[in-house]
Amino acid sequence: MTREPIYQALFAKLQTITGVNTFSRRLELWSDVQPPNQPAIFQAQVKERQEPRKGLPAKVILEVNVYLYVYSGNDMNVVPATQLNQFMDAIEAALAPDVNGVQTLGGTVSHCWIEGETITDEGVLGPQAIAIIPVRILANH
Repeated sequence: MTREPIYQALFAKLQTITGVNTFSRRLELWSDVQPPNQPAIFQAQVKERQEPRKGLPAKVILEVNVYLYVYSGNDMNVVPATQLNQFMDAIEAALAPDVNGVQTLGGTVSHCWIEGETITDEGVLGPQAIAIIPVRILANH
């Protein structure tokens, strides 16, 4: 397994989402991403798990968090969660299974999917909305 092509393939999938002003694999705090640079998507490697299998290569699962920042502006009639939900849907669609029923990131992995709790702050107290979406990748073929 070679890791970097896997992370590049995931990032390329995320970059297909339209309407996003900033994409990066270098995570920034939402407070450092100026409103004109949002919506913003950041990809961050979180951890890796290897599970040994008798007579087979280890099963490798890579864990990534996708950070989504959306700034809705100063109009209090605009609900930040509305925009956040739109882009969360777009991330889910970008990682949807292909015609074979699994997302393989262009054949670089066995499977890539969203799994676990997505953390959100939909901007209840202000115009900044944030989501942290957990993505899992089964690296072995």
